[in-house]
Amino acid sequence: MTPALEAVDVTRSYVLEGVTVHALRGVSLTVEQGDYAAVVGPSGSGKSTLMHLLGGLDRPTSGVLRVGGRDVATLSQDELAQVRNATIGFVFQSFQLLGRTSAVDNVAMPLVYRGTRRAQRRARARAALERVGMGHRLDHRPAQLSGGEQQRVAIARALVGEPQVLLADEPTGNLDTRTGEEVMALLEQLNAEQGVAVVLVTHDLDVAARAARQIRVRDGRLEAA
Repeated sequence: MTPALEAVDVTRSYVLEGVTVHALRGVSLTVEQGDYAAVVGPSGSGKSTLMHLLGGLDRPTSGVLRVGGRDVATLSQDELAQVRNATIGFVFQSFQLLGRTSAVDNVAMPLVYRGTRRAQRRARARAALERVGMGHRLDHRPAQLSGGEQQRVAIARALVGEPQVLLADEPTGNLDTRTGEEVMALLEQLNAEQGVAVVLVTHDLDVAARAARQIRVRDGRLEAA
């Protein structure tokens, strides 16, 4: 079975004010379909850079990165966007919902870029919201929802395209303990029952400990994967 995501000896360097910063230094990592992993490490370790690369939001300076079995080096920007849209769902700490848009239309947004017809978009968005327990909030805007409800909408948006992988960046960071527990339980249910691979970045060691494995990043290198 083709891995959902694969990095082979990947590096990523930036030039800031004439100084080269080596954010990642020869990272090799495989995310299998159905995986459940937590990326942990101190600030500045390179974990966010790694997540951006795995999500196809950036390209490596060197090495090979495959998303859904496709080598990103061979893809145009439009092709990469299509592969990313078909393979990966993103969940952000700050939810990233459109403030003036209903929950159902926020969730339907990724399907716009696939050219899905409006009626089908909304039907799939409703189904995704029902999967995360938000079927009763279809027409509510983000300001009318609690933080936990907004995160559930964000998870539904990530799921609506039926991705192989959910990449979650501090998914409990803006939530209280009880609500964070509910969100983690939902992600774990999706992983266990529907086989969606979950990769999350977190500073919370209790959250990280729940994952099947921990990917530890320090100084741009993997200490454990």
